[in-house]
Amino acid sequence: MHRDYISSLILCNICKQDPSKQKIRIMKKTLLAFLISSFVITASYSQINIDTAAVIKNNRQLYSIVVSQNDKIVYNKYFNDKSNHDLFNNQSLTKSVISLLIGIAIDKGYIVSVDEKIVKYFPELAQDTDKRKQDITIRQIMNQASGLWHEDLINLGKYFALADPSCYLLKAPLVSEPCKVFHYNNAGTHILSVILTKSTHMSTLEFANKYLFGPLAIKNVEWGKMRDGYYDGCGLLSVHLSTADMNRIASLLLHKGRFNSKSIVSEKWIAQILNPPVFYTTDWGFQTSTYALCFYHYNYKGTPITYGLGWGGQYAFVIPAKNAVINVNESINDATAIKASIILLDKIFPLIYQQLK
Repeated sequence: MHRDYISSLILCNICKQDPSKQKIRIMKKTLLAFLISSFVITASYSQINIDTAAVIKNNRQLYSIVVSQNDKIVYNKYFNDKSNHDLFNNQSLTKSVISLLIGIAIDKGYIVSVDEKIVKYFPELAQDTDKRKQDITIRQIMNQASGLWHEDLINLGKYFALADPSCYLLKAPLVSEPCKVFHYNNAGTHILSVILTKSTHMSTLEFANKYLFGPLAIKNVEWGKMRDGYYDGCGLLSVHLSTADMNRIASLLLHKGRFNSKSIVSEKWIAQILNPPVFYTTDWGFQTSTYALCFYHYNYKGTPITYGLGWGGQYAFVIPAKNAVINVNESINDATAIKASIILLDKIFPLIYQQLK
């Protein structure tokens, strides 16, 4: 709630109790001092110190870093001509947002459970000659272990040109037994957006605005659609948000899905994200990370970290032991993306982590 609105309510109440002008003037000064001091504490960025010149020298692809700890922004910096007004291409961080939306859809009863079979939403699978496809679950899609994949889909130009990318993928032969092998699959994850739309009878963006972005007071969002008319579920066209807004979304993992004492995502779903019962090893992100439900997990210096990751260095690190969230956005330039991401993990992340008390 806006602090000016709060002050007007309080002052209105004061006037009813004691209409003297002197009393009102005193209370105005006292209230203003309180609100200003509260705001400064909340918006203080002085607790984390990074040599900005060194950061830029090492990584010209860096756009932003926002760090929150104990529900306060402790670092908020923008680089290479970017600002807090910019909406950034979050790439596969889109998958982590989709994960929260799937959890909310389960909470609201639109989806029965993460172990629901996708044949419910794609009845054409019942006619497929490979009957294993009928047993593929939402969890397996979210774990990148559905067995669905097609080598043609590594050609993004061809994928973007498909009128029905989900149908194309579902018709392709399985490359592995469902749930057996981790195979990172953008086309598979897009299916989650289709499932959200079919189950809720709302577009993915409409559903997100109603149950996630809206309750978090996130107003500025851009989200691309595939040619099938569904909002991108994997991060190839991506959800575009400010770094601070993505930090607010990731902070739900610290608070059992709550924001301002209101439940946005159920505690049960957040617990599954933080401690998934089924997970797979992956080469993405920190080496020896594991993956489940569209999030990564890693033990950094003895401290568990859950994080979202997008191509080129789009990160959302959640560190429950430190009550902290670190968000980063970088360029998605293919020529520099891998190098920029490595610099972030090896050089910049440790500088921030060591200052989190």
